[in-house]
Amino acid sequence: MFTFLVKRLMQALVVMFVISIVAFSIQDNLGDPLRELVGQSVSDAERQALRDELGLNDPFLTKYTRFVTNALHGDLGTSYFFKRPALDVILEKLVATLELVFGASVLIVFISIPLGVYSAIRPKSWFTKFVMAVSSVGISVPVFLTAILLMYLFSIELGWLPSYGRGQTVDLLGWESGYFTLDGLKHLILPCVSLASIMLPLFIRLVRSEMLEVLSSEYIKFAKAKGLAMKKVYYQHALKNTMLPVLTVGGVQIGTMVAYTILTETVFQWPGTGFLFLEAINRVDTPLITAYVIFVGLIFVVTNTIVDLLYGLINPTVNLTGKGS
Repeated sequence: MFTFLVKRLMQALVVMFVISIVAFSIQDNLGDPLRELVGQSVSDAERQALRDELGLNDPFLTKYTRFVTNALHGDLGTSYFFKRPALDVILEKLVATLELVFGASVLIVFISIPLGVYSAIRPKSWFTKFVMAVSSVGISVPVFLTAILLMYLFSIELGWLPSYGRGQTVDLLGWESGYFTLDGLKHLILPCVSLASIMLPLFIRLVRSEMLEVLSSEYIKFAKAKGLAMKKVYYQHALKNTMLPVLTVGGVQIGTMVAYTILTETVFQWPGTGFLFLEAINRVDTPLITAYVIFVGLIFVVTNTIVDLLYGLINPTVNLTGKGS
Protein backbone atom coordinates (compact mmCIF):
# COMPACT_ATOMS: atom_id res chain seq x y z
CA MET A 1 0.00 0.00 0.00
CA PHE A 2 2.82 2.42 0.90
CA THR A 3 4.59 1.68 -2.39
CA PHE A 4 1.38 2.32 -4.30
CA LEU A 5 0.79 5.58 -2.45
CA VAL A 6 4.30 6.85 -3.26
CA LYS A 7 3.86 5.84 -6.89
CA ARG A 8 0.53 7.65 -7.15
CA LEU A 9 1.95 10.77 -5.52
CA MET A 10 4.72 10.85 -8.11
CA GLN A 11 2.16 10.43 -10.88
CA ALA A 12 0.05 13.20 -9.34
CA LEU A 13 2.99 15.58 -9.38
CA VAL A 14 3.61 14.87 -13.07
CA VAL A 15 -0.08 15.38 -13.89
CA MET A 16 -0.24 18.65 -11.95
CA PHE A 17 2.93 19.83 -13.71
CA VAL A 18 1.33 19.21 -17.11
CA ILE A 19 -1.91 20.89 -16.02
CA SER A 20 -0.03 23.94 -14.77
CA ILE A 21 1.80 24.30 -18.09
CA VAL A 22 -1.42 24.00 -20.10
CA ALA A 23 -3.31 26.40 -17.82
CA PHE A 24 -0.50 28.93 -17.88
CA SER A 25 0.03 28.65 -21.64
CA ILE A 26 -3.52 29.71 -22.53
CA GLN A 27 -3.23 33.02 -20.68
CA ASP A 28 -1.78 34.93 -23.63
CA ASN A 29 -4.60 33.69 -25.91
CA LEU A 30 -7.47 34.94 -23.76
CA GLY A 31 -7.12 38.63 -24.53
CA ASP A 32 -5.65 41.69 -22.87
CA PRO A 33 -6.49 41.93 -19.15
CA LEU A 34 -5.67 45.66 -19.19
CA ARG A 35 -8.79 46.24 -21.26
CA GLU A 36 -10.91 45.44 -18.21
CA LEU A 37 -8.53 46.99 -15.69
CA VAL A 38 -8.00 50.48 -17.09
CA GLY A 39 -10.56 51.05 -19.84
CA GLN A 40 -9.94 53.17 -22.95
CA SER A 41 -8.84 56.47 -21.46
CA VAL A 42 -5.33 55.35 -20.45
CA SER A 43 -2.45 56.20 -22.81
CA ASP A 44 -0.26 53.57 -24.46
CA ALA A 45 2.72 54.60 -22.32
CA GLU A 46 0.72 54.09 -19.14
CA ARG A 47 -0.51 50.75 -20.44
CA GLN A 48 3.02 49.57 -21.10
CA ALA A 49 4.13 50.74 -17.66
CA LEU A 50 1.28 48.81 -16.06
CA ARG A 51 2.10 45.72 -18.13
CA ASP A 52 5.68 45.92 -16.89
CA GLU A 53 4.46 46.32 -13.32
CA LEU A 54 2.19 43.25 -13.62
CA GLY A 55 4.92 41.25 -15.35
CA LEU A 56 2.85 40.72 -18.50
CA ASN A 57 5.78 41.62 -20.78
CA ASP A 58 8.14 39.08 -19.23
CA PRO A 59 9.16 35.98 -21.25
CA PHE A 60 7.00 32.89 -20.78
CA LEU A 61 9.67 30.95 -18.91
CA THR A 62 10.19 33.83 -16.48
CA LYS A 63 6.46 34.17 -15.82
CA TYR A 64 5.98 30.42 -15.42
CA THR A 65 8.96 30.05 -13.07
CA ARG A 66 7.63 32.90 -10.94
CA PHE A 67 4.16 31.33 -10.92
CA VAL A 68 5.42 27.87 -9.87
CA THR A 69 7.60 29.37 -7.14
CA ASN A 70 4.63 31.27 -5.73
CA ALA A 71 2.30 28.27 -6.14
CA LEU A 72 4.60 26.09 -4.03
CA HIS A 73 4.04 28.63 -1.27
CA GLY A 74 0.26 28.48 -1.70
CA ASP A 75 -0.01 31.61 -3.84
CA LEU A 76 -1.78 31.07 -7.17
CA GLY A 77 -1.84 34.75 -8.03
CA THR A 78 -4.03 37.76 -7.29
CA SER A 79 -7.30 38.27 -9.11
CA TYR A 80 -7.29 41.41 -11.24
CA PHE A 81 -11.00 42.00 -10.61
CA PHE A 82 -11.40 41.05 -6.94
CA LYS A 83 -7.96 42.41 -5.90
CA ARG A 84 -7.62 39.36 -3.66
CA PRO A 85 -5.70 36.06 -3.82
CA ALA A 86 -7.29 33.91 -6.53
CA LEU A 87 -7.30 30.83 -4.31
CA ASP A 88 -9.24 32.67 -1.59
CA VAL A 89 -11.87 33.74 -4.13
CA ILE A 90 -12.24 30.16 -5.41
CA LEU A 91 -12.51 28.67 -1.92
CA GLU A 92 -15.14 31.26 -1.02
CA LYS A 93 -17.30 30.17 -3.96
CA LEU A 94 -16.50 26.47 -3.60
CA VAL A 95 -19.06 25.93 -0.82
CA ALA A 96 -21.94 26.76 -3.16
CA THR A 97 -20.56 24.41 -5.83
CA LEU A 98 -20.09 21.56 -3.35
CA GLU A 99 -23.74 21.99 -2.33
CA LEU A 100 -24.77 21.17 -5.88
CA VAL A 101 -22.32 18.28 -6.17
CA PHE A 102 -23.48 16.81 -2.85
CA GLY A 103 -27.16 17.09 -3.76
CA ALA A 104 -26.60 15.62 -7.22
CA SER A 105 -24.51 12.77 -5.77
CA VAL A 106 -27.27 11.87 -3.29
CA LEU A 107 -29.83 11.78 -6.11
CA ILE A 108 -27.55 9.62 -8.26
CA VAL A 109 -26.87 7.10 -5.48
CA PHE A 110 -30.46 6.72 -4.28
CA ILE A 111 -31.94 6.51 -7.79
CA SER A 112 -29.33 4.70 -9.90
CA ILE A 113 -28.62 1.78 -7.53
CA PRO A 114 -32.28 0.67 -7.01
CA LEU A 115 -33.15 1.15 -10.69
CA GLY A 116 -29.96 -0.54 -11.90
CA VAL A 117 -30.43 -3.52 -9.58
CA TYR A 118 -34.10 -3.90 -10.48
CA SER A 119 -33.30 -3.71 -14.20
CA ALA A 120 -30.72 -6.49 -13.78
CA ILE A 121 -32.96 -8.74 -11.70
CA ARG A 122 -35.97 -8.30 -14.01
CA PRO A 123 -34.42 -7.52 -17.43
CA LYS A 124 -37.59 -8.32 -19.41
CA SER A 125 -40.14 -6.33 -17.41
CA TRP A 126 -41.87 -3.34 -18.95
CA PHE A 127 -40.49 -1.07 -16.25
CA THR A 128 -36.92 -2.12 -17.07
CA LYS A 129 -37.50 -1.36 -20.74
CA PHE A 130 -38.93 2.04 -19.77
CA VAL A 131 -35.92 2.82 -17.52
CA MET A 132 -33.45 1.81 -20.23
CA ALA A 133 -35.26 3.92 -22.83
CA VAL A 134 -35.33 6.97 -20.58
CA SER A 135 -31.65 6.52 -19.67
CA SER A 136 -30.72 6.33 -23.35
CA VAL A 137 -32.49 9.62 -23.96
CA GLY A 138 -30.96 11.12 -20.83
CA ILE A 139 -27.42 10.39 -21.99
CA SER A 140 -28.10 12.26 -25.23
CA VAL A 141 -29.62 15.42 -23.71
CA PRO A 142 -27.07 18.11 -22.76
CA VAL A 143 -27.24 19.42 -19.20
CA PHE A 144 -27.99 23.02 -20.16
CA LEU A 145 -31.06 21.89 -22.14
CA THR A 146 -32.27 19.83 -19.18
CA ALA A 147 -31.76 22.85 -16.92
CA ILE A 148 -33.70 25.15 -19.25
CA LEU A 149 -36.59 22.66 -19.59
CA LEU A 150 -36.82 22.20 -15.82
CA MET A 151 -36.74 25.94 -15.28
CA TYR A 152 -39.44 26.51 -17.88
CA LEU A 153 -41.72 23.80 -16.47
CA PHE A 154 -41.35 24.18 -12.71
CA SER A 155 -40.49 27.88 -12.43
CA ILE A 156 -42.23 29.65 -15.30
CA GLU A 157 -45.25 27.46 -16.06
CA LEU A 158 -46.05 25.93 -12.66
CA GLY A 159 -44.34 28.49 -10.42
CA TRP A 160 -43.42 25.86 -7.85
CA LEU A 161 -39.68 26.47 -7.58
CA PRO A 162 -37.35 29.49 -7.92
CA SER A 163 -35.43 29.80 -11.16
CA TYR A 164 -32.18 31.42 -10.10
CA GLY A 165 -29.96 32.28 -7.15
CA ARG A 166 -28.89 30.40 -4.05
CA GLY A 167 -31.68 31.44 -1.72
CA GLN A 168 -31.47 31.95 2.01
CA THR A 169 -28.45 30.43 3.75
CA VAL A 170 -27.69 29.81 7.42
CA ASP A 171 -24.32 29.43 9.12
CA LEU A 172 -24.18 26.17 11.10
CA LEU A 173 -20.87 25.27 12.77
CA GLY A 174 -18.96 27.36 10.26
CA TRP A 175 -20.77 25.95 7.21
CA GLU A 176 -23.03 28.49 5.52
CA SER A 177 -25.47 26.48 3.46
CA GLY A 178 -28.92 26.54 1.94
CA TYR A 179 -29.60 23.00 3.14
CA PHE A 180 -30.63 24.38 6.52
CA THR A 181 -33.46 26.60 5.28
CA LEU A 182 -36.65 25.88 3.35
CA ASP A 183 -35.92 28.66 0.85
CA GLY A 184 -32.40 27.34 0.31
CA LEU A 185 -33.70 23.82 -0.31
CA LYS A 186 -36.18 25.11 -2.88
CA HIS A 187 -33.37 26.89 -4.74
CA LEU A 188 -31.26 23.70 -4.66
CA ILE A 189 -33.78 21.31 -6.21
CA LEU A 190 -33.64 22.32 -9.88
CA PRO A 191 -29.84 22.83 -10.09
CA CYS A 192 -29.19 19.51 -8.30
CA VAL A 193 -31.58 17.60 -10.56
CA SER A 194 -30.03 19.20 -13.63
CA LEU A 195 -26.51 18.34 -12.51
CA ALA A 196 -27.51 14.79 -11.60
CA SER A 197 -29.00 14.29 -15.07
CA ILE A 198 -25.46 14.21 -16.50
CA MET A 199 -24.38 11.09 -14.60
CA LEU A 200 -27.66 9.43 -13.59
CA PRO A 201 -28.32 7.58 -16.88
CA LEU A 202 -24.69 6.45 -16.99
CA PHE A 203 -24.81 5.02 -13.47
CA ILE A 204 -28.14 3.27 -14.00
CA ARG A 205 -26.71 1.44 -17.00
CA LEU A 206 -23.40 0.81 -15.23
CA VAL A 207 -25.05 -0.73 -12.15
CA ARG A 208 -27.28 -2.84 -14.38
CA SER A 209 -24.45 -4.16 -16.56
CA GLU A 210 -22.21 -4.93 -13.56
CA MET A 211 -25.07 -6.62 -11.73
CA LEU A 212 -25.89 -8.77 -14.77
CA GLU A 213 -22.26 -9.83 -15.02
CA VAL A 214 -22.11 -10.73 -11.33
CA LEU A 215 -25.39 -12.65 -11.49
CA SER A 216 -23.98 -14.83 -14.27
CA SER A 217 -20.88 -15.77 -12.23
CA GLU A 218 -20.33 -19.23 -10.80
CA TYR A 219 -20.50 -18.33 -7.11
CA ILE A 220 -23.94 -16.77 -7.57
CA LYS A 221 -25.14 -19.92 -9.32
CA PHE A 222 -23.69 -21.94 -6.44
CA ALA A 223 -25.47 -19.72 -3.88
CA LYS A 224 -28.76 -20.30 -5.69
CA ALA A 225 -28.10 -24.04 -5.82
CA LYS A 226 -27.56 -24.08 -2.04
CA GLY A 227 -31.08 -22.76 -1.65
CA LEU A 228 -30.23 -19.35 -0.23
CA ALA A 229 -33.04 -16.80 -0.23
CA MET A 230 -33.01 -14.79 -3.44
CA LYS A 231 -32.97 -11.49 -1.52
CA LYS A 232 -29.79 -12.60 0.23
CA VAL A 233 -28.23 -13.67 -3.08
CA TYR A 234 -29.10 -10.39 -4.77
CA TYR A 235 -28.44 -7.84 -2.06
CA GLN A 236 -25.77 -9.47 0.10
CA HIS A 237 -23.62 -11.37 -2.40
CA ALA A 238 -24.22 -9.84 -5.83
CA LEU A 239 -24.70 -6.19 -4.93
CA LYS A 240 -21.49 -6.00 -2.86
CA ASN A 241 -19.33 -7.05 -5.82
CA THR A 242 -21.34 -4.90 -8.19
CA MET A 243 -20.44 -1.78 -6.21
CA LEU A 244 -16.65 -2.12 -6.61
CA PRO A 245 -16.39 -0.88 -10.22
CA VAL A 246 -19.23 1.57 -9.57
CA LEU A 247 -17.18 3.05 -6.72
CA THR A 248 -14.21 3.51 -9.04
CA VAL A 249 -16.23 5.29 -11.71
CA GLY A 250 -18.16 7.28 -9.10
CA GLY A 251 -15.04 8.72 -7.55
CA VAL A 252 -13.82 9.93 -10.93
CA GLN A 253 -17.20 11.42 -11.77
CA ILE A 254 -17.24 13.52 -8.59
CA GLY A 255 -14.39 15.55 -10.02
CA THR A 256 -16.19 15.65 -13.35
CA MET A 257 -19.32 17.07 -11.75
CA VAL A 258 -17.30 19.87 -10.12
CA ALA A 259 -16.18 20.86 -13.62
CA TYR A 260 -19.66 20.34 -15.15
CA THR A 261 -21.25 22.78 -12.71
CA ILE A 262 -20.18 25.54 -15.11
CA LEU A 263 -23.24 25.03 -17.32
CA THR A 264 -25.65 24.37 -14.46
CA GLU A 265 -24.50 27.39 -12.48
CA THR A 266 -24.70 29.60 -15.56
CA VAL A 267 -28.30 28.69 -16.32
CA PHE A 268 -29.46 29.09 -12.70
CA GLN A 269 -27.11 32.01 -11.89
CA TRP A 270 -25.72 29.93 -9.04
CA PRO A 271 -22.85 31.77 -7.27
CA GLY A 272 -20.33 28.92 -7.39
CA THR A 273 -16.92 28.29 -8.92
CA GLY A 274 -18.29 27.43 -12.36
CA PHE A 275 -20.12 30.74 -12.69
CA LEU A 276 -17.04 32.46 -11.28
CA PHE A 277 -14.88 30.84 -13.97
CA LEU A 278 -17.08 32.13 -16.81
CA GLU A 279 -17.06 35.62 -15.32
CA ALA A 280 -13.26 35.43 -15.08
CA ILE A 281 -13.08 34.57 -18.79
CA ASN A 282 -15.31 37.51 -19.71
CA ARG A 283 -13.11 39.82 -17.63
CA VAL A 284 -9.85 38.22 -18.87
CA ASP A 285 -8.92 37.66 -15.23
CA THR A 286 -6.03 35.36 -16.13
CA PRO A 287 -4.74 34.68 -12.58
CA LEU A 288 -8.22 33.53 -11.55
CA ILE A 289 -8.63 31.41 -14.70
CA THR A 290 -5.27 29.70 -14.18
CA ALA A 291 -5.98 29.10 -10.50
CA TYR A 292 -9.38 27.56 -11.31
CA VAL A 293 -8.00 25.15 -13.92
CA ILE A 294 -5.24 24.02 -11.56
CA PHE A 295 -7.68 23.70 -8.64
CA VAL A 296 -10.12 21.53 -10.64
CA GLY A 297 -7.19 19.44 -11.90
CA LEU A 298 -6.11 18.92 -8.30
CA ILE A 299 -9.60 17.73 -7.38
CA PHE A 300 -9.43 15.12 -10.16
CA VAL A 301 -6.01 13.90 -9.04
CA VAL A 302 -6.95 13.71 -5.35
CA THR A 303 -10.28 11.94 -5.93
CA ASN A 304 -8.70 9.39 -8.28
CA THR A 305 -6.00 8.58 -5.72
CA ILE A 306 -8.49 8.25 -2.86
CA VAL A 307 -10.76 6.00 -4.92
CA ASP A 308 -7.86 3.71 -5.81
CA LEU A 309 -6.91 3.42 -2.15
CA LEU A 310 -10.51 2.72 -1.10
CA TYR A 311 -10.80 0.10 -3.83
CA GLY A 312 -7.80 -1.73 -2.40
CA LEU A 313 -9.17 -1.52 1.15
CA ILE A 314 -12.63 -2.75 0.17
CA ASN A 315 -11.28 -5.54 -2.00
CA PRO A 316 -7.96 -6.82 -0.54
CA THR A 317 -7.52 -9.22 -3.47
CA VAL A 318 -6.75 -6.24 -5.75
CA ASN A 319 -3.01 -5.89 -6.33
CA LEU A 320 -2.41 -2.14 -6.12
CA THR A 321 1.28 -2.30 -6.83
CA GLY A 322 0.86 -4.26 -10.03
CA LYS A 323 3.52 -6.77 -8.94
CA GLY A 324 3.20 -10.49 -8.73
CA SER A 325 2.90 -12.26 -5.41
